[in-house]
Amino acid sequence: MRAVIFERYGPPEVLRVGDVERPVPNEQEVLVKVHASTVTRGEAMSVRSDELRITRLLTGIRRPRKTIFGSEFAGRVEKVGSKTSEFKVGDDVFGFRSGALAEYVAVPETGAIDRKPSGLSFEEAAAIPDGSLLALSCLRQANPKGKRVLVYGAAGSVGSSAIQLLAHYFEADVTAVCDTKDVELVRSLGASEVIDRFNKDFTKSGATYDVIFDAVGKQSFRGCRRSLDPAGLYLTMDLGFMYHVPLLAIVTKILGNKRAKLGVGRYRKADLGVVRELIENGEFRAVIDRQYTLNEIVAATEYVESGQKTGSVVLTIP
Repeated sequence: MRAVIFERYGPPEVLRVGDVERPVPNEQEVLVKVHASTVTRGEAMSVRSDELRITRLLTGIRRPRKTIFGSEFAGRVEKVGSKTSEFKVGDDVFGFRSGALAEYVAVPETGAIDRKPSGLSFEEAAAIPDGSLLALSCLRQANPKGKRVLVYGAAGSVGSSAIQLLAHYFEADVTAVCDTKDVELVRSLGASEVIDRFNKDFTKSGATYDVIFDAVGKQSFRGCRRSLDPAGLYLTMDLGFMYHVPLLAIVTKILGNKRAKLGVGRYRKADLGVVRELIENGEFRAVIDRQYTLNEIVAATEYVESGQKTGSVVLTIP
C-alpha cells in the first residue's frame, strides 16, 4: 500500500510517498481503508524537530521510531478482528491512530475510533479528532463550566475546537483571540467576544477571566497573570516550548492564588463519542482551511509549518 514515509528529521522534503506492507489487524483491531487524513501542527513540528526539543524523547532521538506519518483518519472498515464486536465491514468511521497517512490503518476497537457522523464527508470527519480530543481533555483540567474563558489562538485546530466545546458543552462565556482574517469564523463558532490580536492586546485591556487557555503555546503565565481573576487559571498545552510550565504549576499551587497548568492532551474513545454527539446535534463542525492529495504531502506540510492555517489541512487518499 502507499503511505507517507518519515525516516529522518529535516525540512518537509524528507516526507515521501512510498510503498509499505499493508497492516494485518489482530483479533482486537479493525482494518480501515483511509479516505482522508490531515497534517497537524504537532506533526509538522516533529518533522523539523530540533535535537534539543523534548519531543524527541517521545518520537526518537536520532531518527523517528515510527516511519509512517499522520494520525487523524476517516474511512471505511474493510476487515474486523475475531474478538471485535462494535464495528462491521462497511462501517464508515473516523478517529485518531498513529500512522494514519496511508491507504490502510489498523486500529484497536477500544482506541479512539467511532462511527462517522452521517452528515459529514470523509474530509470533514478527518479534520476533527486531533483538535477536538486535545481541546476537550485539556479544558477538563480547568473545570470551565459556566466560567469566563479566554482562548488564545482560537482559529487553529485546537482553538476552534475549544471555542465550540466551551460554548456548547461546557456552557462557558467565551472570549476568543485570533487573526483579523479569522474574526467572523471564530464568532460563528460560538465566541461571545472576539479580539483581533493585531488591533488589541488582551493583556492590556483591563478585562479579566477565570481561565486563559493558550491553544498555541505562545503566551506566558507572566504575560497573562494580570488578566486572570483572583484564583484564575492559565492553561497551556504546548510542552515543546513551555518546558518551565510543570515547575511553574507546582510553584503557583503553593504560592499565590493565580495558577499555571500544563494541559495534557489525551486521545480517548469516550471523548470522541462526546464530540460525535455534539456534531449530530449541530453543535460542533469541522473547520478546514485547505485540501491536498496524498502526493502533495510536502506542500501541505509546508503550509501547516507556515503558521497561517485556519482549522485543519486535509489530505485525500484516492
